[in-house]
Amino acid sequence: MAEESKSDRRAQPRAPIELKVQYLKLNSFFSDYTKNISKGGIFIKTPRPLPIGTRFLFKLSIPTHPEPFEIPGEVRWSNPDGEDQGMGIQFVYEDESQREQFEAMVEGMMVEKLGRELVEKLLGKSLGTQ
Repeated sequence: MAEESKSDRRAQPRAPIELKVQYLKLNSFFSDYTKNISKGGIFIKTPRPLPIGTRFLFKLSIPTHPEPFEIPGEVRWSNPDGEDQGMGIQFVYEDESQREQFEAMVEGMMVEKLGRELVEKLLGKSLGTQ
C-alpha cells in the first residue's frame, strides 16, 4: 500500500466552509436578487474573499422565511483590493429543478411584497398567471 501523504493524515477531518449572508431589509434582498441571484449567483462584500474555486455551503437568511436556504456555491472571482472588496459566488444547484424551485420561491415572495407588475418589470419577464 502506498504511503499516506501528510494531507491524508489530518488530526481533524476537513469540513465544508459555511457562509451565512443575512438581509435585514427584504427590499435589499430583492434588489440583489434582480441583479445577481436570478443569474445564478451573488456578490458578497468582504475584506477577506475566499480563493477562486473554493466550494462551500451558502446559507441565505431572509426576512419572512423561518429557515435559511442552503445552496452549494463556488467562488468564481475575487477582488481583495480596493473599494469593492469581495467575491462573486456562483450557486451550484444539484439540478435544474432545484434552481427553478429557488427562483420560483423568491419570485413568489417578490410578488407578495411588491406586486406582480413591478416584479415583472424588475425581472424583465412575464410571470404568467396564478
